[in-house]
Amino acid sequence: MSVPVVVYVLTALAAVVVVLTRLRMRGGQGAGRFHVGRRLLDVHTVCGTLAVVIWTVFLIAPEDSPAGSSSVGIVGLGFFWITTVAGLLILVRWLPSHGKHASAAQQDTWSEGPGLSVLAHVGMLVGVVVFTFAYLTNLV
Repeated sequence: MSVPVVVYVLTALAAVVVVLTRLRMRGGQGAGRFHVGRRLLDVHTVCGTLAVVIWTVFLIAPEDSPAGSSSVGIVGLGFFWITTVAGLLILVRWLPSHGKHASAAQQDTWSEGPGLSVLAHVGMLVGVVVFTFAYLTNLV
């Protein structure tokens, strides 16, 4: 499988991560040990949506068009990096808490424990590293 195909597949998976994170965390009712603020989720959703749209436009636009310019790719990558950092910060809700007043982790119907969230957001990190590598080496 060539690198551009991998980039297209990872772009689609990134869109799924952004949408599913929003759905899973809607109403502040996501599973975990800590409450994640709504603004962090909003940053993840807005930047993730912008990242997917801008990056997709960059990928499909001809190189000689303004939408296919390197600056559009850089903007898309920037939004992906912001989304990735926000997603990793969202994972903080699963850190174990200790102490007399510590509460047990809340579960939801999506999965038992943090596995799905870790897979999604660490996968997003790997995807963004691949995007950055592909961009820097002119593979996309």
